[in-house]
Amino acid sequence: MSSSPHIVLPWVVRRTRLPLLSLRCVDCRSESATTGDGRFRVNANGKLLDVWLLVRCVSCDRTSKLTVYERAAVRSIDPGELHGYHVNDPELVASRLLDPLLARRNRFTLDWTDAWRLDTPPERLDETWPVRVDVVFEDPVPVRPERLIAQGLGLSRTEVLRRVKCDISLRRSTSADFTFTVTAGD
Repeated sequence: MSSSPHIVLPWVVRRTRLPLLSLRCVDCRSESATTGDGRFRVNANGKLLDVWLLVRCVSCDRTSKLTVYERAAVRSIDPGELHGYHVNDPELVASRLLDPLLARRNRFTLDWTDAWRLDTPPERLDETWPVRVDVVFEDPVPVRPERLIAQGLGLSRTEVLRRVKCDISLRRSTSADFTFTVTAGD
């Protein structure tokens, strides 16, 4: 048996919807909020702009604002980006929501539960070992590699730890691309 992989499989982690926000509601004290339709509010005061991303509490439906820009000069914002704020561009909503600086500034975290899927090729892994798998993240979904691999291969997490060779820690969450090799079972 050769030690170099016979098959190289591409796996892709994709976002299925925008993640929920872990953000305490000031009315009902709930911890979950959503962007809903994904709407911005732009307010002008002379030559200065304020831009907020509107979020809605999942429990009581109260609307809150996440600050995107505060008292920014109109000329400092790209005209295409500004147009995106005015028309509530869904891609701009997603990019702002996934921006770690916006999360830090507005003190929220993202809850990715049921907001992503793993796309794997329909390749059968019966005879050809070892197999190398390249995992690519389209969005910064934080997952534990051991859980992701167990789901993708249909193995137990113990079996994954025994049969998988990887350059990164399998027990720490990551959202960065990685590669692993699966060896044949005993």
